[in-house]
Amino acid sequence: MKTHPMPPREWFRAALVPILAAALLACGAPEPAEIRHVEIMTWNLQLLFDGTEDGTEFAQFRESAGWTQEKYLGRLNVIARVIGEMERAPDIIALQEIESPRVVEDLAAALGVHRYDWTHFARLPGMALGVGLLSRFPIGWAMAHSADIYGEVTPRPVLEARIDVPGGSAEGGGGDARSFLLFVCHWKSKRGGADETESLRRASARVILRRMRELALTDPDLPAIVVGDLNVTHDEFFRGGGEAVRSLMPDDPEAVDAVLAERGIRTAGELQADFIVVTHDKPPEARYFPAGTIALYSPWTVEKEGGSFFFRNSWETIDHFLLSAHFFGGGGWEFRGSRALDMPPFVGADGLPNAYNPRTGRGISDHLPLLLFLGLAE
Repeated sequence: MKTHPMPPREWFRAALVPILAAALLACGAPEPAEIRHVEIMTWNLQLLFDGTEDGTEFAQFRESAGWTQEKYLGRLNVIARVIGEMERAPDIIALQEIESPRVVEDLAAALGVHRYDWTHFARLPGMALGVGLLSRFPIGWAMAHSADIYGEVTPRPVLEARIDVPGGSAEGGGGDARSFLLFVCHWKSKRGGADETESLRRASARVILRRMRELALTDPDLPAIVVGDLNVTHDEFFRGGGEAVRSLMPDDPEAVDAVLAERGIRTAGELQADFIVVTHDKPPEARYFPAGTIALYSPWTVEKEGGSFFFRNSWETIDHFLLSAHFFGGGGWEFRGSRALDMPPFVGADGLPNAYNPRTGRGISDHLPLLLFLGLAE
C-alpha cells in the first residue's frame, strides 16, 4: 500500500484552510490493455457515519443515541450489496455525506471483488462530513479546495481528481485523451434559507471556474466533470422567479439580464465569477452570455427526468453530472447517457428514495444515485 502523491493545493483568495485528506493507492493485477466504456456513479449516502465517535458526529449517530460499530457495518454492507448487485458495478463512485477515510476504505473492501484499488477522501477539520472517491482506475492527482466568503468557510471542500483510464500514456500534464478530471462536490445546503446560503454555493462554483480557467491554459485537452450534490437544481434560477443570480444559471437572456443587474459589467471573466452556466446544447456553449463564458452540459430533463431528491412533495434535481465540451465529438471520451436509479431497492413502494432510518436500521439513502456513461470515440 502506497500513499498517493498530491500536488500543492490551490486556494480561493489564498485562504489557507487546512483539509483533512487521505488517499490510497493499491497495486493490483494489471488492467486490460484498453477500456472503451466507463460508468461513473454519484451518490449522497445520507449521513454515513463510521462506528468510532470523535465528537463531530450528529446527535443521532453518537454512542449515547445507540449508534454502534455493528450498526455502521450493517449499513455499510447493505450499501455494498446494492452496488455489487447492479447489472454492472460502476467503475468510479463519487460519494457525499461520509464521515471519514475509514468509510471509503471499508466500502472498497466490502466491494473487494470489483477492485476499487484507488480511493480518496477529503474533509475540513472539525466538520462532520466530507466527500470521497472510489476508482478502479489510477488517480493521477488529487487535491482539495476550500473557499472563504466574508469570513465564512464552505462546509465541505471540492475534491479535484484526475482519472487515468488504462490504455494510453498519461505522462506530462493532463495525460492523453483517456484521462479526465472530476470535481467531486457537496455544496452548502439551503438550511438557514436559500438566499442566505447562496453565497457559499457561489463560492464553491468560483473555485471550480478558477480551476477550469487555469486548466484551459495548462491542460486544454483535459475533459472535466462536476459531480455530486450541489444543493441547487439545474433550473434553480427560474424556480426562484428568474431574478436572483444563483450558483447554476441557465444560458438564457433573462439570466444574463439578472447578472448584469447585479454586476453591471460585460467581460466574461468578470461577469462569470461565481456561477456555472448550464445548458442542454451538445456540445455545451453559451449563446447569450459573452464569449469566454464557461458552459457545462446537464443531462437533467434530456437523459434524466424526475429528480434525485424528494423535498416538500416535489422532486429536485440537486445531484448532478455537469460535463465540459470535450465529451461531445472532440475525440477521446464521449458522453453516452445518464440516468437516475429510480427503482428498488433505491426507492421504496411509494416510488420515493428509500431513506435510511437510524432508529430502525432500515433503508439506504434519501438521495437516488445517478449514473453517467462514457464511451471511447471510434
